[in-house]
Amino acid sequence: MSLIGDGLDAAVQKAFTRPPPKSGGAQMRYLVKQLGGTRAVAQMLRVSQRTVERYVKNQIRAPRPSLAARLEREVKQRWQPQVRARAKAKAGSSGGIIIDTRARLGYTAPIGSTDQDRIRHLTVALPPQYAALLFDAQDQGAGDARLQEIAAEALKDVYFQDGGTRAGSLDEVRFTDIEHLEFDL
Repeated sequence: MSLIGDGLDAAVQKAFTRPPPKSGGAQMRYLVKQLGGTRAVAQMLRVSQRTVERYVKNQIRAPRPSLAARLEREVKQRWQPQVRARAKAKAGSSGGIIIDTRARLGYTAPIGSTDQDRIRHLTVALPPQYAALLFDAQDQGAGDARLQEIAAEALKDVYFQDGGTRAGSLDEVRFTDIEHLEFDL
């Protein structure tokens, strides 16, 4: 599970103009249309092609919990790609992104400063360049560790250094033990 990646996905999904399909049959029909056939959907969801066909014809109505979770995740990943792209582009060019987190934050600084890691709850508006970095890294398949590094760099610049007006000797920010993380566009 990718905590930061899932948080970014949830933020973009808030931009949807219509809700994604809810029922198993409607979700299955949507995926069949997107992937061009029942065989591709069956392979992706790790079920038989016949099972997919039954959902499409509404012969099966309620998927078992594990399949329901996979179905919902796959539909949301493909739902309204243009709306998703516009939301990412706006966040990366003009809007920025808001991060709300409760995590252990600390930093590396010269001797004599209080650089001890501690749990902090922050709600910080990140500038568009950091939103673009986060979304680009996610689109290129970066892991949660890389996304966490980008978020830590953003917090260093915006929260700790206030855009370069303070704490200029700060070297590195540690962003670990994430208890809560939410993004908003």
